[in-house]
Amino acid sequence: MSEQKTTALASETSAVWQNHVSVPETPEGFTVRTTYPGNPNGVEVMLERWEAGSEEPPHSHPGDDMTIVVEGRMAIQFYSRSADGLVADGEQIVLNKGDTGYIQAGRIHDAKYLDECKLVYVHERAFGFTAE
Repeated sequence: MSEQKTTALASETSAVWQNHVSVPETPEGFTVRTTYPGNPNGVEVMLERWEAGSEEPPHSHPGDDMTIVVEGRMAIQFYSRSADGLVADGEQIVLNKGDTGYIQAGRIHDAKYLDECKLVYVHERAFGFTAE
């Protein structure tokens, strides 16, 4: 009988964090690994990596989304529209390693990556991005 060596998998060693690609016209520091489900009522899942100090400008998505912070820390600011443009709506929210954040469809928000981040991002049905 041969001896099998067991190595614990972690964020640093798991293959799920390999094969990320850059996407044209997205913020600096962002790479992603995606899947496109065949179920029209399914979700789109992305494994995102963000460099520390990178950020997304105010935007919204067509469906509800959920972000799980696997590694790092990120901040989210919500916005409302006013006659003068976008206005911060509430306090900035910081998500730490292990936290999960939910954003309702159409809700305007930004995202700042305070540390190098690894995220599991789940979007209701097909992903979309509208710059605000």
